[in-house]
Order: sequence, then structure tokens, then C-alpha cells
Amino acid sequence: MLEMHFSISGIDIPIWLPPLVSFTISFFTSMAGISGAIFLLPFQMSALGFTSPSVSSTNLVYNIIAIPGGVYRYFREGRMLMPLTLIIIAGTLPGVIAGGFLRLEFLPDPKPFKVFAGLVLLYIGIRMFMDIMKNRKKKTSSLTNSGETQLQWKANTVSLSLHHYDFEFQGNVYKCRTEGIFFLSLVVGLVGGIYGIGGGAIIAPFLVEFYSLPVYTIAGATLAGTFITSVIGVAFYQLVAPLYESSVMAVSPDWILGALFGFGGILGVYLGARTQRFVSTKWLKLILGFTLLVVALSYIINYLI
Repeated sequence: MLEMHFSISGIDIPIWLPPLVSFTISFFTSMAGISGAIFLLPFQMSALGFTSPSVSSTNLVYNIIAIPGGVYRYFREGRMLMPLTLIIIAGTLPGVIAGGFLRLEFLPDPKPFKVFAGLVLLYIGIRMFMDIMKNRKKKTSSLTNSGETQLQWKANTVSLSLHHYDFEFQGNVYKCRTEGIFFLSLVVGLVGGIYGIGGGAIIAPFLVEFYSLPVYTIAGATLAGTFITSVIGVAFYQLVAPLYESSVMAVSPDWILGALFGFGGILGVYLGARTQRFVSTKWLKLILGFTLLVVALSYIINYLI
């Protein structure tokens, strides 16, 4: 079975399991601009029994290894909006550091942390289903590659200021407020720092829902933002580990476990980014929303019971 012992997380699992799980998850989630870390965390906590604060930093290690391939793919296809990426990073960076402190100071015990994680997942899942139920007929939801040229899939910045950011995609101009995205990213970074997901899983649905931005254009930016904040998050956990670690609580990441998850994620995120434009946004939201609700309700119900 090629079973391996991971000293920091304290678990014994087959060495092939982390890459297989992360590949399967990241292939689908990366199409929506989500690295897959939001699903890997409940898998590690519930299925593997990895419940110390170290699970958050290990999740961020996965992001660092898995995300670059997908970002490269979106950049190559001309769907990487750099101004949007920079706005997201500027907001999430301070938030993820503050979130890390909150995780260590107030949420070291896995039970309340699972409730917190469940509420976050529940909210995101409900938002996804609400968007589907509104039955909006968006042009981007029915796009296919049939008859399209590479140029038509590129997104181009129209204008950028302290108050507005506008870009063009598929003949439509999309407008959003710069400060609005910044403060949203700040809050998302805070939650992402606590949860160990980098924040992309939360901000992507918000950008699609509240700003009506096409998922085909925001996926690259949210993945890139998640990568940068994950780097900072891992550095934070590693630096503060000597202050918080004890014989019963690990804080620093399990690098080997995180790397194994990351190796599966590299291929999954890249292939997901390459496949994204062939898949309807509606089906992506249905799959993600259903999975989020199942995980969230299981966390909350188990805590109440």
C-alpha cells in the first residue's frame, strides 16, 4: 500500500492518496478560479484526522505548489487581468496575516474551528444556488469554443483609477469599483487566513454575484491572488510557530504532506484552467454549490450532536 507516516500531522496514509484527491478536486474547482484548498481542508480534518492549526498552513503549501500552472495557462490565453489581480492582492495580504493571528489565538481547538469553517462554506454554497435560481441569462454562461478565435477569448483593460476598473471581454465592457473590490478582498483575506484557503474560494463567487463579472475572466486573477497570499500565509505560520507550538499543538506546515497534495494539484489546476472555457458556468456552480453544502452541513450537524 506504500503507507507513509507524516510526523508533523501525525497521520499514516498511502503515499498516493494526497495527489489523487488533490488532482480530482483541483481539476473542477480551478475552472471557477478556486484552487481546491477549500475542499482539501475538510478532507484533512475529517478523513485524515489532521486537526491541529498546522492543517491551515499545510493547506497553504498546497496552494503554492498547485496554483502556478493554472495561472500560467490563463496568462497564456490572455485571460489574466493584472490590475484586478493587484487589487485583490493589496486587500488580501493584510487580511490573511490578521486571520492567521485570530486562528492561533482564538480558534486552536478543532471543534469551534469546524463550525466556523462550516458557516463559511454554507454561505458560499447558498450564494451559488441563489445565483442559479435567479436564472439569469448571461452571455458568458453559454459560451463555447465553437467558431471562436483566440483573440475573442482575451480580456483587455479599458480604464483603471482609484475608483473604477473597467475591462472588455467578448465585446462587452464590465465595470467595477476599485475600492469595493479592495475592501472585499481585505475581509476575504481575513477569513482566508483563518481557514487556510488563501481567499480565492470566497472572493470568486462575490465577483461573479455582486459585480456580474464573467467567471472566464476572474478565474486567473483569483488564483494568482490566492497564490501570493498563500506564500505570505505560509511564511507567517512558519515564523510564529516557535511562539505557539507545543507537544499537543502543531503550527508549522507539514511540508511533505502539503507537497504531495500540491503535486496532484499542479496537474489538476492546469488541466482545469485549460478545460474551463468548454464548461457551462451553471454546471460548475451546481457541482461546487452541492459539495459546499454537504461539507458545511456535516460540520455544523456533527458539532451540534
